Amino acid sequence: MSQVFFIDDETDLSLAIEQSFELAEIEARFFSSAEDALLAMQTDALPSVIITDICLPGLSGQNLLSTVKHKHADIPVIMITGHGDISMAVSAMHDGAYDFIEKPFAPERLIETTKRAIEKRQLTLENEQLKRTLKATQTLGPRIIGETQCIQDLRDTISHIADTSADILLFGETGTGKELIARSLHEQSPRREQNFVAVNCGAVPENLIESELYGHEKGAFTGADTSRIGKFEYAQGGTLFLDEIESMPMQAQIKLLRVLQERVIERVGSNQLLPLDIRVIAATKVDLKQAALEGTFRQDLYYRLNVVTLDLPPLRSRKEDIPALFHHFLLVAAARYGKAATSLPANELHTLLSHDWPGNVRELRNTAERYVLLGKLSQLSEAQPMQEGLSLAEQVSEFEKSTVEQALIDCHGSIKDTMKKLQVARKTLYDKMQRYGLDKCDYKAD
Repeated sequence: MSQVFFIDDETDLSLAIEQSFELAEIEARFFSSAEDALLAMQTDALPSVIITDICLPGLSGQNLLSTVKHKHADIPVIMITGHGDISMAVSAMHDGAYDFIEKPFAPERLIETTKRAIEKRQLTLENEQLKRTLKATQTLGPRIIGETQCIQDLRDTISHIADTSADILLFGETGTGKELIARSLHEQSPRREQNFVAVNCGAVPENLIESELYGHEKGAFTGADTSRIGKFEYAQGGTLFLDEIESMPMQAQIKLLRVLQERVIERVGSNQLLPLDIRVIAATKVDLKQAALEGTFRQDLYYRLNVVTLDLPPLRSRKEDIPALFHHFLLVAAARYGKAATSLPANELHTLLSHDWPGNVRELRNTAERYVLLGKLSQLSEAQPMQEGLSLAEQVSEFEKSTVEQALIDCHGSIKDTMKKLQVARKTLYDKMQRYGLDKCDYKAD
């Protein structure tokens, strides 16, 4: 895609700008008339930015602005004005122009404005793509983001067990993404076309949990005016996710064990056995083995669930993933709230990396949403040591890796742009990328 369309009938000016853009590594095409530029837009890829003189032979710059805004409202248009065109430029700003620059101007001014406009267009395109995805699926889907070894191992394990029929136990702190992992297991399994049903065991009143899980017949108890299927039956052929299973009452644990062993259920108030074809994924934030020893969780149920256990790491143990996670949540929030996704400044990245994240990934996601809405980080506690037991050199190395990675994310994998952003030489950047195992291809925009 051509980055910039530059339109001006002054040949000398166009030649000068062409040289300046080449030095600034801005890809551009040059036209002497608005008609030629509009024709190119119809036959070729759309530009990221249009720069046009107001006074042109034939179609004027203002006419061009009106045409572009009608068909491609999100393409930034920069107007170039002569001394007598200021009132026209002001009118153009009211009509949606991105900026206007008065002749004569320094090339540096135009380059700076153009780069800002390119960045705005890139963010707009990212947001549009994300909105299309959100509209199609109502969710980003079960993406497990991160390149630390523990996350890579987790993804590998999921790929190995997703297509089996084995029940799974997920163990992790609050906010580590247990439901995300459960959904990923479901989406990668042959059951993906059937229902994924999530139940928070801690949120269901004890006197209603059997009815909620297994359903009931009409008249089974006071208020049961109609028959109702339960979550197990609703998940038939698919996956049932039992979150906070440690909160399940002891009596309900007994019945759950029988269901898991025999794969049949009875609705409350019925004697009819209903066979089940489901996978059960249970999740807990406590050590169920210890809970079984303390008598708060049935030992036989623990062993039945503990066929395959996945341990989800807390965010504080994989801080290298924070820049990529934050960037992902930033785009999601920007699409949801219709806001621009503004990159996090490097000095504020340190705040993220030094925070302890007791709420884990959920807390990071909420922080990204507040950043999009308020334009600043908020509600984070004072900086904590990055990790206990790390030397100063190790902490500096961890921060350096995250800073380089965030720059690659912001620059969509462009080595030249990353060099400029970090103000380092090409060899220095490549050395650091090799040291931290960073590949520019992982950060290129789709």
